Amino acid sequence: MYLLDLGERPWEQSMLIFHTLARMGVEAVDIVWPQTPFISIGYFQDVKKEVDIDYCKKAGLPIFRREVGGGTVYLDRNQIFYHVIWNKDNPNFPRRIKDIYEYLSTPPIETYEEFGIDTKFREVNDIVTSKGRKIAGLGGADIEDSMAFVGSIIRDFNYNTMAHAIKVPDEKFRDKIYKTMEENVTNMKKEIGKAPPHKEIKNVLIKNYEKLFGKLKPLKLSEEIIQKMTELAKWFSSPEFFYKKTPRIPQGVKIKEGIEILYSTYKAKGGLVRTAQEVENKQLRDIGISGDFTLYPKKELQNLEYSLKDTEREKSELTSKIEEFYEKTDVQTPGVRARDFTKAIMEAKQA
Repeated sequence: MYLLDLGERPWEQSMLIFHTLARMGVEAVDIVWPQTPFISIGYFQDVKKEVDIDYCKKAGLPIFRREVGGGTVYLDRNQIFYHVIWNKDNPNFPRRIKDIYEYLSTPPIETYEEFGIDTKFREVNDIVTSKGRKIAGLGGADIEDSMAFVGSIIRDFNYNTMAHAIKVPDEKFRDKIYKTMEENVTNMKKEIGKAPPHKEIKNVLIKNYEKLFGKLKPLKLSEEIIQKMTELAKWFSSPEFFYKKTPRIPQGVKIKEGIEILYSTYKAKGGLVRTAQEVENKQLRDIGISGDFTLYPKKELQNLEYSLKDTEREKSELTSKIEEFYEKTDVQTPGVRARDFTKAIMEAKQA
């Protein structure tokens, strides 16, 4: 495998790089951190529901939708990103997403330990300290013929900006979000009293990934890679992609007599599941599903939505349909089961 040691790069490049390498079919580990802060949202999220867009505009925080699941996160130069990209058919990597997370989290866990922070992997996709505080979130996704695994070493963290960037139903919840994050999410400065230099952390991280993969071959940021990133930037910033998962059903609009528009938010172990449903005579006529969960292959989410159309909105019927979908597609949703989707659908309330 290759090693792309990028160091500090413009914020957009720090996210575009692994999307680019995956599309180019380059198997590599890249390490990078952004020059300036930004907000990143998960592939299955609805930006209008998850992010306070007005606040981000005022604060000068760009928003980037990645092709990896998970939730909304504030990112800046205090977080050193590591991305691992490999071909889907590479037999040296686990096949199950759950196993991939645990396998590839070993180098960052060992890196934290070398700086005196005792950490471990916790299902579904977190690295936590011995006291149970989250110190890294992990993500994985299929991108064309490649797989990508992403995470970060957190030197320090701006809880206040993160709390303000998240969209909340009422301002009274913002203080609660801030306090909850401070209590449950940690970083190197908080754990050991200082944020070690970027280069020092980077070198340890590279060493630990080479323990896992063997010697990594240096790769330069070529003109070809830069050109591909520039092309991708146009797509990632386009409204078509940026608002991709916005529910198709308009809020508060009565389509005709007997049709209800129902919405729900359900917390599964593997993440939040949101639904927007068009229901006619207890049947699902249409459904949009979003959230901060992980689903592989990601294209199957639309197929799941389609498979539920015209299904009786009844627990056993829905569960049967969703379980059948899992069996036919071999889709993987770590920490989210068929019954979780059923619960999310059944918990929907009238808007």
